[in-house]
Amino acid sequence: MPVIPETRIAGSLHEWAQDAAAFIHSVSEQVIKSHGRFIIALSGGSTPKTLYQVLATPEWKVRLDWSRIFFLFGDERCVPPDHPESNFKMAYTSLFQPLNIHLDHISRMKGEYEDSTAAAREYEESIRRVTNDPSKVPLIDLVLLGLGDDGHTASLFPGTAALQEQNKIVTVGHAPIGIKSRLTLTLRVLNHAAVVLFLVTGSGKAEMARRVIESESEADRSLPAAKISPKSGRLVWMLDQAAAQQLTKRRSPGESA
Repeated sequence: MPVIPETRIAGSLHEWAQDAAAFIHSVSEQVIKSHGRFIIALSGGSTPKTLYQVLATPEWKVRLDWSRIFFLFGDERCVPPDHPESNFKMAYTSLFQPLNIHLDHISRMKGEYEDSTAAAREYEESIRRVTNDPSKVPLIDLVLLGLGDDGHTASLFPGTAALQEQNKIVTVGHAPIGIKSRLTLTLRVLNHAAVVLFLVTGSGKAEMARRVIESESEADRSLPAAKISPKSGRLVWMLDQAAAQQLTKRRSPGESA
């Protein structure tokens, strides 16, 4: 049975960022208390950047136990780590550097490799090493995801082979525009995560958010983001009012499903 998503709507972008930071804080505390450390897979894009900048503020810097948090990435463009469109560079500038995160707590995807398939294999090994999980599908405590205008998430784009991958946990994805070659986690590992958190803001995402959250047609259900359904974990959507404006099952700001 598909997991029922929790939908949380904030009254403003500022409240959204604070709510998202508080959510990560709460989940990380619970996991650290029970397992001694917390593993999070980051997302790229402007919306997560807003969250990362909030987490790096003095208010939040002292609230999270950064010494016990380990960072993975959900996807990466096949570019060097200092490239303007590198997800790693964005996270490093907005989060890692301000918080003085130790490099041994960061596992980045090697987008600069000429052989992207080799980079995907190497990152799968990195994930297994970080999670210390020899099982077929490693468990990530929290995965952050965004929502593309075409319904893609991570670098799983509609109609691509990466979306159909059932064996690997990291593969090579292909975007229709921009930097086309990507590295991405697959549905196999994303749907094995303990918690998946979609971060969505802005009116430009409103129609797609409705189609994914309230899927009514086969076309909606075939969207990559709609295929995110953790088998035994939580699926949470955090939206601001603008992104939530087309949802038919509206809730008051801050109220969850």
